[in-house]
Amino acid sequence: MPKKRRKLNKDFEKKIYSSKKNVELVLAKIYDINDEDIQKEYMSAFTQVVSSYDELKNDYELVGFNDNSENLISAYNRAFSTFESEFEI
Repeated sequence: MPKKRRKLNKDFEKKIYSSKKNVELVLAKIYDINDEDIQKEYMSAFTQVVSSYDELKNDYELVGFNDNSENLISAYNRAFSTFESEFEI
C-alpha cells in the first residue's frame, strides 16, 4: 500500500523557519553568557521552548500540516513569550 503524502503549507513553513531562527538566535546569546551558573539557568529555562519547537518541526516533517499544527505553533509561541518575559536576553 502506498504511503500517504503529507499535506504541505507554505505559510506554516515560513512560521517554522522563523521559529528556528529565533531559537538559534537565543541559543547563541545564551552560549555567549560568560557566567556559567547564569548560562545554565537560562539554558534550563529555554529547554521548554526548544522542545516545543522540536515537537512542532517533527510533527510537520512526519505528518505535514494537520489539525494539530496550529496548536503546536501556539504552544511554541506561548513558551517563547514566557521565556522572553521572565529572562532578559
